[in-house]
Amino acid sequence: MLASNRVKRMVRFVWKNSKMIKRYFLLIVLFCGVGMQISYAQESHNFKTTKALDIFNALCEELDLSYVDTLDAEQITEDAILYMLHRLDPYTEYYKASRTNELKTLTTGKYAGIGSPIRFHKSSDRCVFDGPFLGMPARLAGLRTGDIIMKINDKDVGVRGKQSASDYSTNITTLLRGDAGTKLTITIKRPGREKLLRFQLVRQIIKKQSVPYAQLLPNHVGYVVLTGYQEDTSLELRKAVEQLKAKGAQRLVLDLRDNGGGLMEEAVKVVNLFIPRGRKVLEVRGKDPMQNSVLKTTQVPLDDNIPMVVLVNGGTASAAEITSGTFQDYDRAIIVGERTYGKGLVQSQRPLPYDAMLKLTTAKYYIPSGRCVQAYDFKNRGEDGQPRHLPDSLCKTFKTSNGRVVKDGGGITPDVTVPFDSIPDLLGDLALSEEFFDYIVKYLNTHREWEAPASFRISDADFQEFLNHMGKSSYNYQTQTKRVFERLKEISDSEGYGDNIRAELAALEAKLKPNLVDDLKRNEVELRKLIAYILVSYHYGDEGLYAYKINEDKAVKESIDILLDKEHYHKLLHK
Repeated sequence: MLASNRVKRMVRFVWKNSKMIKRYFLLIVLFCGVGMQISYAQESHNFKTTKALDIFNALCEELDLSYVDTLDAEQITEDAILYMLHRLDPYTEYYKASRTNELKTLTTGKYAGIGSPIRFHKSSDRCVFDGPFLGMPARLAGLRTGDIIMKINDKDVGVRGKQSASDYSTNITTLLRGDAGTKLTITIKRPGREKLLRFQLVRQIIKKQSVPYAQLLPNHVGYVVLTGYQEDTSLELRKAVEQLKAKGAQRLVLDLRDNGGGLMEEAVKVVNLFIPRGRKVLEVRGKDPMQNSVLKTTQVPLDDNIPMVVLVNGGTASAAEITSGTFQDYDRAIIVGERTYGKGLVQSQRPLPYDAMLKLTTAKYYIPSGRCVQAYDFKNRGEDGQPRHLPDSLCKTFKTSNGRVVKDGGGITPDVTVPFDSIPDLLGDLALSEEFFDYIVKYLNTHREWEAPASFRISDADFQEFLNHMGKSSYNYQTQTKRVFERLKEISDSEGYGDNIRAELAALEAKLKPNLVDDLKRNEVELRKLIAYILVSYHYGDEGLYAYKINEDKAVKESIDILLDKEHYHKLLHK
């Protein structure tokens, strides 16, 4: 009896004083009583883990000691880590010490540098500047898109050589960044100029804005673009909405298209701007029950009555899906656009030895209706090794506050669907090519007078110059038709028809030979828009780009129509 009383007192003490002790106590109880089976399973798992690590360590040691060539142990280990994580999901990532600043930039949106992306340029075998940001040191100093980086601090950076383009670009980026306030010189080769140019710059804190564009549209409609969830994103959005309301905004369009997400906590704060205090936003559930949590709004909202439309598409993911999904679950806004990506996973950061870091998936999140938007099953993959997308037939149904039916498992389905105007495969490939980039650089360096972003257009002469440029280039492409044709030849050979139809296939292949200039002319309307879109983005930055796009944006027009029709707006939220 005395022993029994002692145990009872110990249990009460543990339960009151320590979560960690509670966990250990439960493990002891499980081991000693009804949990023997679970304990055995855990012991078996631990043994398998230890066994695997022992084998891996022994393998690395043998390779280091006995392999015929000298190996880079660090590189081999990194390759093994990357392959292992690749088998899990695309969000679990390893960051070695030299890359941990990338992880910090992802979460804060800040770094110290000169404010310009770079890209590898195959023709020069060097890196070039790719769109210096407005108002940042690179742009203010006079650096331009396409400038080839020759020297940094009077030291030749060299050509890529045998390095991978990725490693070479990372090294250049590292040299360009540094502590805020430090000076550096950059020597570049500008296309069309023989003489090298030298620029002096001072690094500063570069902060990527979460709200690159906010504009008051006709009929008192405020339009705000939100591109990510980083530190202070909710404060940026609050400021933008307050300014729009001060100008007379009575309705709001929040554009979350191509917003890949970010900090989960900022998503909760963004929701809180438009939803009352004390409302559940999401529940986080992972392997460790002690880490599970429920996140609620905690502040008085900025405006919980303003009529809202939220724009989404296939690029809307993670924290952006928390925002749009929560608004839908509480019937707070009309969701317009295309179904979102479907990322319902939560990542956490873990420190590793030698200043490395691990960003790993630790949980799933569930929005207020109880649904999880995760679309892909990374554990049970298909025969091709690709993750399976949850079919619509297996999606479960849930209800919003007003009783509207919504589903889980495949992202957020919009209340009003507005399909995206896709561009032909040819133009998509073309926009990523170096030959297209070279034309953009040439245009930027030769044109001094520009129309306002909203009215910018490509002249007939400029379009013809583009056709001439591409016609002389080495750009190589394959049409979708040609790819299907090549597959047809493979299948016909495998089925034994190849010899019988070889002449017919050869004749068809000759007719399918692509003519670049003719194919570009066939897509002239879309191509002119694409060229103008890219040029405006480089010359005017994000603000100019959105000003250019908005006039022909079908989803924005649909959103405005919904907001102006009170009866339709009300019906959509209560159907």
